[in-house]
Amino acid sequence: MTRIKFIGALAAMAAGALSFSQPAAAGLSPDMAAMNGPQAPFRIADNLYYVGASDVASYLIVSPDGYILLDGGFAESAPMILDHVRALGFDPKKIKFILNSHAHFDHAGGIAAIRAATGAKFVASAPDAPALTAGGADFPPAKPDRIVADGESLSLGGVSITAHITAGHTKGCTTWTLPVTMDGKTENALFLCSLSVLSSYRLIGDPHYPNQATDFEKSFATLNGLKCDVFLGAHGQFFDMKEKAAKLGTKPNPFIDPQGCRAFLAKAKATFDQRLAQCKADPACGKTEE
Repeated sequence: MTRIKFIGALAAMAAGALSFSQPAAAGLSPDMAAMNGPQAPFRIADNLYYVGASDVASYLIVSPDGYILLDGGFAESAPMILDHVRALGFDPKKIKFILNSHAHFDHAGGIAAIRAATGAKFVASAPDAPALTAGGADFPPAKPDRIVADGESLSLGGVSITAHITAGHTKGCTTWTLPVTMDGKTENALFLCSLSVLSSYRLIGDPHYPNQATDFEKSFATLNGLKCDVFLGAHGQFFDMKEKAAKLGTKPNPFIDPQGCRAFLAKAKATFDQRLAQCKADPACGKTEE
C-alpha cells in the first residue's frame, strides 16, 4: 500500500485521538505528523520503557546483556526514538535486536536508520519479510537478519519475548508477549500488532491477499487465548497510553489492564464482523482504493 493511500485509510483512526497540534514533520501529512508528535519517554515496568512518539509506539526492553527495541516508527521517528533511549540513561549502541510488529511505514520506517546507528540485528516474521526487504516509497528497505516463527521466543540476558503471528492487518502481523515485573509481581505484557481493518482492505477476493478474512478470524481466536495483564500495542490510542502514563506512580500500575485489553479485542471483532458482512454483500468492497 502506498503512503498516500495509507494516510487516507488511517485518517479516520487518527481523528479525535490526539488533541494537540504542532508543525508537520518533513515528509509526513498533518495526520501522520500528529501520530509522530512529541512524547516524553517513561518506564512501564521494571525493565520495560516507552520510547515512542505521541501515538506511534516503540518500546525498549532492558536486560543485563543488552536491549531489545520493538518497532521503529516512521523514518522520521528514528532520531526521536534514539534520543528517548539516551534520555532514559541507556546507550543505543547496546540495542542488540530490533523487532517489528508489522510491515507498514509507520512502524517499520525507522528501522533501517536505527539499525545503522546501533548495529542491532533486525527480527521479523516470514510473511512480512518481503515487504520489509523491498521497502519503497513508503519506507527504506530493511531486510530481516533473523526470521521469527509463530510461537518462537527471542532471548537476551534472561529476558524472553515471544512472537505470535496475528495476521490480517498484514500477512505477518506479529503480536509479542513478555513477562514483566510490576510492583514485585510478574505480569504478562501483550504488545498488540493491529486489528484495524483499513478502508482499502477487501477481505474477500483480493488476489494479493485471498485469505485475509480467515487470517483476521484466526488472529482473534489466538489473541483471546493469550494472557493480557499489561495491554500495550503498536499505537498508543489502542491502550489509552497518554491517560495511563499520566497516572504512573499510583497503585496498581495503570498499565495493568486486562479488562481494557478484552474490551478492545471485543470492539475490534465487532468492527471486523460488520466490515466483513459489508464486503460479503458488496463485491466492490475496498476495490476503489486499489
